[in-house]
Amino acid sequence: MMEVRLQAQEDEITLLKSSLADALRRIRIHDQLLPLLKQQLIAVNPSAARVLDQVCCSDGCTSSGKLSANSAIDGNRHPATATSQLSDSIVNSANGHIRSLLSMELQTRPATQDRSTQTEMTLLLQNAGQIQHSLSRCSQSLQLEDALPPGQPMFEGTRAKLHRVPGMEEEDEDQEEDEGGGEHEMELTWTSSVEESIQPTMIQCLQREDFQDGNCSPDDPGSAPVSVRTSDQYVSPRSGPLSPIQEGEKILVRRNSEKLGNPERQRKRLDKKAASSANLLTRSPSLENRAKELIASAGSPGSRRGTYSQGQSIKMFIRGRPITMYIPSNIHNYEDLKMEPPAERLELDWVYGYRGRDCRANLYFLPTGEAVYFIACVIVLYHINNRTQRHYRKHTDCVRCLTLHPDKVRVASGQTAGVDKDGKPLQPCVHIWDSSTLVTLQQIGLGTFQRGVGSVAFSFADSGLFLCVIDDSNEHMLSVWDCTKEIKHAEVKSTNEAVLAVEFNPNDSTNIITCGKSHVYFWTLSAGQFTKKQGIFGKYKKPKFIQCFVFSLTGDVLTGDSEGNILTWGKSAADVKTLGKGAKETFQIMQLTKAHEGSVFTLCTLQGGALLSGGGKDRKIIRWSADLAPERECEIPEKFGAVRTIANVDEEELLVGTTRNAILRGTFSDGFVAIVQGHVDEMWGLATHPAQNIFLSCGHDRQVCLWNTEEHKLDWCIILEEYGLCADFCPNGSVVSVGLSTGRWVVLDLLTSEVISESTDGNEQLSVMRYSPDGSFLAVGSHDNFIYIYNVTENGRRYTRFGRCNGHSSFITHLDWSKDGKYIMSNSGDYEILYWDIAAGCKLLRNRFESKDREWASYTCVLGFHVMGVWLEGSDGTDINALCRSHSERVVAVADDFCKVHLFQYPCPKPKAPSHKYEGHGSHVTNVCFTHSDSHLLSMGGKDTCILQWRVIGSGMGDSGERLASSTSTSSPEPVSS
Repeated sequence: MMEVRLQAQEDEITLLKSSLADALRRIRIHDQLLPLLKQQLIAVNPSAARVLDQVCCSDGCTSSGKLSANSAIDGNRHPATATSQLSDSIVNSANGHIRSLLSMELQTRPATQDRSTQTEMTLLLQNAGQIQHSLSRCSQSLQLEDALPPGQPMFEGTRAKLHRVPGMEEEDEDQEEDEGGGEHEMELTWTSSVEESIQPTMIQCLQREDFQDGNCSPDDPGSAPVSVRTSDQYVSPRSGPLSPIQEGEKILVRRNSEKLGNPERQRKRLDKKAASSANLLTRSPSLENRAKELIASAGSPGSRRGTYSQGQSIKMFIRGRPITMYIPSNIHNYEDLKMEPPAERLELDWVYGYRGRDCRANLYFLPTGEAVYFIACVIVLYHINNRTQRHYRKHTDCVRCLTLHPDKVRVASGQTAGVDKDGKPLQPCVHIWDSSTLVTLQQIGLGTFQRGVGSVAFSFADSGLFLCVIDDSNEHMLSVWDCTKEIKHAEVKSTNEAVLAVEFNPNDSTNIITCGKSHVYFWTLSAGQFTKKQGIFGKYKKPKFIQCFVFSLTGDVLTGDSEGNILTWGKSAADVKTLGKGAKETFQIMQLTKAHEGSVFTLCTLQGGALLSGGGKDRKIIRWSADLAPERECEIPEKFGAVRTIANVDEEELLVGTTRNAILRGTFSDGFVAIVQGHVDEMWGLATHPAQNIFLSCGHDRQVCLWNTEEHKLDWCIILEEYGLCADFCPNGSVVSVGLSTGRWVVLDLLTSEVISESTDGNEQLSVMRYSPDGSFLAVGSHDNFIYIYNVTENGRRYTRFGRCNGHSSFITHLDWSKDGKYIMSNSGDYEILYWDIAAGCKLLRNRFESKDREWASYTCVLGFHVMGVWLEGSDGTDINALCRSHSERVVAVADDFCKVHLFQYPCPKPKAPSHKYEGHGSHVTNVCFTHSDSHLLSMGGKDTCILQWRVIGSGMGDSGERLASSTSTSSPEPVSS
């Protein structure tokens, strides 16, 4: 907005400067015209000229004084007004002097003077009127264009040319008769609002043209053209833009040469001046573009509305920058295109990943044989034997915590608040739902919690009547809710430090324990009020974090801390010496057991009183007896990270969630294998195999993973030295290339996962890898603004540099090959769409119009005519991270910045195209890709480290070309998102 205001002020200053220059130029023009008056007068009567000199000298001081006084007053009002009055004064004064002198001359001559002399004087008076007429037109026809510096180029078509409009002659003649015009005048039309400027060489032009007409002799320097009226027509010299134009028996003059006394004429002159001033702004291309941007963004900042240009192109604006999209030849009527949601829909099929890196107590085992865990906004129920998934998807943002009801059927889950697309915070809540039917039973605390829900727990003594919740506010509010009535029973501020866990005492629902950073609190609830007692560490070292706790069969509390210890807490009588008289009982450490190196992240009780502990740094799982004597232990592989949580399947088999987002299944004797795996950091690279049901992913965790979409498992995973950001399979399907963050890219063998080739292009991160349809070329898009082209030989195992595409002014974001493998379409970070002729040596195609009918083997560019409708109203250029057209060319999937996946029909070239919208991700969706058969769509989250596999269901009739042809004959409905 500041830029817009500054530009508007600059435009106003330009207008003021031009007005001032206009005034000065008018004065200069009048000074040049005064010798013409004198020259005309000398040619007729030299004696009258001498008298004129005497009168001008006597009146000059008075006139100049009056003019200076008037201009001082009027100039403060407006320079154009002062100049107009100045020019009128000069013309009227000159005309008055001429007529008075000629009248005196006629009166002083003898009555016996010959008739020819009297006729000459009469004609001289008439010629004086002609001169006044020319002066008036000269002064009134000057516009702001005249203020342009000499030699400045003018755009073609801006000079005005007088011409008669066919069919207007009779109209003009009628108008002249109505106005009582004895003078032959006709209204003219103009091809532009800018009038022709009058150059200083006007006098010489007048004389030269008159000589050519034969009115004067070029050998007589003192002669001047004189207008002579005959009985039936005017014979007047041609004077360029200052003279009337002779046509037949009529004199065509400009409308603004009328007398200023007529209000209608004045209004027309002012309108023409305004048009001329406006035209001054459109001379500069930068000002013209700015005006277009202002018009386009007048409705709402960042508007993406398209501006239709009849028959050729349509413009869309991104952050004020116009982007021209050329309409393909097969679209005959763009306005009649019909945009509808696609017949295809998406259904969530599989979720890859688990959130263990920053969440605790988020893995439970149900009697149905299903493991319950969450990632992103989805709670997954994974049957560990049947290897099937069900999904609870009622949460609107990332799930943060989970707990199981004592009946082993109901589940409570809490989420973060999150924000909407406008940045406004959403309301977090707790969902209580049925794990067998996936039906939401209660929604607890909507509008009560701040930022999110950090921990939840059901009461056990009363069969889960109450639910305890701790939110993520600064005070970490502790609240207890009646689950059946959805009523808050009590609430209290717990602490300003982080709270990591909360639980009811299994034997007494009025006792609640919380732990977290440097604290263990014992809460008692009575009559809706909380009382708090802090655990006393006494002689023991106070750990930085109390990570977890459980209740033993004897009622004691066992905590695991960041020092690797298991502390046993119990009630004891108050130490009167330390706490003073009246002190009540306290909770103190009864026993310290060294358990692990590093933190103790989880504790799990077994039937019979045994205890399981999971370590951080040592990655060990240890089984302890009821009196905390170690019985068995095992260590999980390093690649899975530390132990985050443990769920008991039976007395032998365990489920283990790890800090590297894996879920392991196994026993102490047989070891553990991964049944769920995922990335642990932000992901961007995604590619699907051209013929098999597999896909590859890579991200900031430096992992490159190959997944099987049919078996829903990880085929292999390698860790590179740098993190990967993009990938693509060679069309022969034997290798895959991965672009890295340092400008280096590697080619991996699909069977062995070994690196078979590598190269480096620049020193900035790579953003896109794309093979040509026949696999003979590889295009590498980089953040150094270049696209590197490689020849591919030996079935994708040998690469040689072919060329480099140089022309983008920002980093490359997306690119696609044409179906013939000769051309590339690319997008950049500054919203450019460029086309390249690779076969001609990576040549930039300047005329983008020639590429409007080109067919593309893939369509991943987010900017283009065929996908213009995917941009939402009011979004900016970063709101869409990726898109992918299906191989059938029927639909296009879009990954946006608001955790959503959209499905549009293809093509969708009109703004506000309707779509199907799908939720599930808890972070910006970074990439989407269809499998080779279009049976599934894969979407990749950024920070949520989640990959969602969607099943594509339903289909319409005909292909995209038939749909486009049929839509051209119907009107577009109001877009409705579903």
